[in-house]
Amino acid sequence: MSGHSKWATIKHKKGAADAKRGKLFAKLIRQVEVAARQGGGDVDSNPTLRTMYQKARDASVPLDTIDRAVKRGTGQLEGVIYEQITYEGYAPHGVALLIEVLTDNRNRTGPEIRTTFNRAGGSMAEPGAVAWQFERKGIVIVDRAADEDELMLAALDAGAEDIADDGAAWRVTTPPSDTNAVRTALEEAGFAVESSDLVMEAANLVPLDDPGAAKSVLALIDALEDNDDVQAVHANFDISDDVFATLEVG
Repeated sequence: MSGHSKWATIKHKKGAADAKRGKLFAKLIRQVEVAARQGGGDVDSNPTLRTMYQKARDASVPLDTIDRAVKRGTGQLEGVIYEQITYEGYAPHGVALLIEVLTDNRNRTGPEIRTTFNRAGGSMAEPGAVAWQFERKGIVIVDRAADEDELMLAALDAGAEDIADDGAAWRVTTPPSDTNAVRTALEEAGFAVESSDLVMEAANLVPLDDPGAAKSVLALIDALEDNDDVQAVHANFDISDDVFATLEVG
């Protein structure tokens, strides 16, 4: 899930709960497989595959499991053909959502997504209704111990666009195609990189100043992320520090 950057950072710091680790692994493996199918199995010439490969490694997915996913993607091993679909909708309180899906059966996944929205008080939207509010970006999460000025200099030198203080870590924003290069440059400069990923970043955020409103939005996002076919949920909400402090991060 990506929305409020501090929430994304804390979710990263906590890691996946043990009960969900198998589901997390399955989603990451699926992303690797699709990236290999679309752009080939060479991580040096396929930047999307390299990002997904590194994302899986950050989550401790075994190397042989990742390699088999790459081979399924390139056709060296038999695999399922997944379709990429992006669903759009609104959570309660007018928060826009983009849901990225990889599915082998859209006739199953579409109704499941719609039911999840309806049960949580949200609504599906037509294609394009909210997508215009988001832009694809790369993010690199760096350990909070890094010196801000040194990190800023190294990140901008490597092609990053900005860095932000998320409290628990530094978040470096990059153009999508430069994510791997920026991560590598920061690691070579001695910074402790915790993760990197591709996200859809919202230009304008909807403030959630009431704990009840924040909980209702997060409940819908959690329900969507619990679907095996959902790979990522992007949102345009912002939670104040005071409200955020009252929430139990699960």
